[in-house]
Amino acid sequence: MICMRASWEQLSQLAQVEVAATLAALPGPLRERAQPLPVTFERVPNAALQAEGIEADTLGIFTGPEFGDEEHSASPLPPQIILFLENLWDFAEGDKDFFRDEVHTTYLHELGHYLGLDEEELIERGLE
Repeated sequence: MICMRASWEQLSQLAQVEVAATLAALPGPLRERAQPLPVTFERVPNAALQAEGIEADTLGIFTGPEFGDEEHSASPLPPQIILFLENLWDFAEGDKDFFRDEVHTTYLHELGHYLGLDEEELIERGLE
């Protein structure tokens, strides 16, 4: 286990590399759907998200309309994935490899929501 302290820049860099690698490894048709979906990095859920019911220790969320519903959605925001890097780092207990694994899993989990999968379907695919 390689434990380290990490700055925001280090966490962002590790997460960017992992998201890019995960995206590149997706099958072509899925990669084409996922590529335009923005991925944003935040430290932790802000007060507004927590007021909406997002737990303070949440690892990531998908916001906005699901794929194919963008035109029919009343959501004022475009679809996006937000990964909470400090929460992911804390969950990984400061282990760089575990952090990358969790970024990978959380990104795929939230991408699954974008593609219309519910929690049960994601768990069935090992993306809890």
